[in-house]
Amino acid sequence: GEPIRRTRASDDHATLYGRRLAIHLMVQPRVARSFMADPLTSESGFLPRFLISEPPSTIGARMHANAGHDRVAIDAFNRRLAEILERPLPMDPETRELEPHTLALTPEARALLIRFSDAMEKTQAPGGKLSNLTGHASKAAEQAARIAGVLTLWRDLDAEALTLADMANGIALAKFYLGEARRLTEAATVSAEIEAAEALRRWLLESWAEPEVMVRDVVQFGPGKLRESQKAWKALKLLEGHGWLIPLEPGTVVRGAARKQAWRIVRAGGDVV
Repeated sequence: GEPIRRTRASDDHATLYGRRLAIHLMVQPRVARSFMADPLTSESGFLPRFLISEPPSTIGARMHANAGHDRVAIDAFNRRLAEILERPLPMDPETRELEPHTLALTPEARALLIRFSDAMEKTQAPGGKLSNLTGHASKAAEQAARIAGVLTLWRDLDAEALTLADMANGIALAKFYLGEARRLTEAATVSAEIEAAEALRRWLLESWAEPEVMVRDVVQFGPGKLRESQKAWKALKLLEGHGWLIPLEPGTVVRGAARKQAWRIVRAGGDVV
């Protein structure tokens, strides 16, 4: 992006050119799910820039006998990583801005990337399987190219072009991360909806004295996270589906007036108030 310019009263003026940022972030599942359930993180383009995964938990299987490592593979990895880190970075001697060389695509690799990009675009159409995950799907081809570039340079830092095989591997990995983003985002959304419904259930049983409840009751008096009609309605329908609320016939008189939609609350033990 643009150079970063910083001026402080106690400091000289500084201009930083061509700075890059890479993040490796590990968080607890509960924290991650609350973050991923927020549509702003996806719609703003922030979260789709990450390659997300959640491996299965090993709790209960961390036995000493299973703690062996393939030292040959690890040592080979460490040697190659050391070779790369010891290589002088290509940069402008004046500004210290990185000047990496451009990694071209072979015609076959470019054609494969275009096919993958077009396929991803189709999945984002209304009704498509990724229509609710457009942020991640839109960046899938870009991520595939980046991953393929890393694979190419890991093998040969002086490579001039990205091959068909590297692009195929990059696409395979991009698909994996896209699948993980879809799985975890959907799980986070469901988890957030269930959490909201549980908050509503507790409020109905502990704080709401009336035998019936309507959407406007929840919006006006219910938990803070449900002070919007659509959110309140979703939580009420979820509780209805789990037997905590019984829908009343349209026109049923509730608190002195016929109501278009209302529910009767089921208390603990299945008692209907």
